[in-house]
Amino acid sequence: MRLILIRHGQTPNNVRGVLDTAVPGPGLTPLGELQAAAIPDAVAGQNIAALYISNLSRTALTAAPLAAAHNLEPVVRDGLREISAGDLEMKGDKASIEAYLHAVKSWLTGDLSVRMPGADTGFEVLARFDAVVEEAAAAHQTVAMVSHGAMIRFWAGHRGVNIDWADPKYHDLSNTGVVILDGEPTGSSAPGGWRIQAWHGEPAGGLRGLDADGPTAEMTTENIDAGHENH
Repeated sequence: MRLILIRHGQTPNNVRGVLDTAVPGPGLTPLGELQAAAIPDAVAGQNIAALYISNLSRTALTAAPLAAAHNLEPVVRDGLREISAGDLEMKGDKASIEAYLHAVKSWLTGDLSVRMPGADTGFEVLARFDAVVEEAAAAHQTVAMVSHGAMIRFWAGHRGVNIDWADPKYHDLSNTGVVILDGEPTGSSAPGGWRIQAWHGEPAGGLRGLDADGPTAEMTTENIDAGHENH
């Protein structure tokens, strides 16, 4: 199976730099709308049979041009939603963002038992995303999913057998960045099962604004144990 993971377009709270994970969330900025419109060309040549989105408004708006281009009706699954910030929701201070990323880093270095403050463990987050992938894999060979920055980074980082956080190409996942993986569901929480074929961290069409694209857009070897990630 081929899985095409697409981060949503820029939102007002991305620009503000706050942890915005609650449903339904805001829409897109004008730049975000332009980024969404560029997605069909960014994934041209992919024989997309189904399109899945999360239950946050920004993924529906981001997916609309791709849905129109392929004559698809997006399938809404809350398992694709962003990693909940829990007690850190709508905060943008350095300590809150570091606490959020600390939980994700812990999961990426093998400790899925760590709980996001006031929210989920890595096991719970992995299970809900895996469930959507399993559903899609049972029916289609090539599927696109519009999801969220931290969620895509965590799932692809955990599942991708060939990811190397020491490689700078994996550091960015800007709004409408695209990650393409080939593989099959494993039925296990253990790492692996998928191979990353492409990691396009730049926005679709190269449409990056002068403002920010959110606190989950970048993760480097300074905040991930790169040596552990070569699984």
